[in-house]
Amino acid sequence: MSEHGYAADKEALARRLHRIEGQVRGIERMVEDDRYCIDVLTQIAAVNTALESLAFKILDDHVNHCVAGALASGDAAEAETKSKELLDAVHRFARVR
Repeated sequence: MSEHGYAADKEALARRLHRIEGQVRGIERMVEDDRYCIDVLTQIAAVNTALESLAFKILDDHVNHCVAGALASGDAAEAETKSKELLDAVHRFARVR
């Protein structure tokens, strides 16, 4: 098993990323085609939502695999490191809002 928690879902994550990539390319085409601003903004919001959903999936995997494993290991330093990483990630998301 990989050191990281998302290894089992790597293909599903890649598919989601490819879908998001397609959405971004679609926005690029909309801009090139001088599409209506509100339509472009709507698509940007959809990409933001898709990225946020993906990020929460990865964050959930981190909590359930990496953080839980560190806490269960009994290694206090590792548990502290993983917990700090988790809190830093949550703070980054909170600042984005």
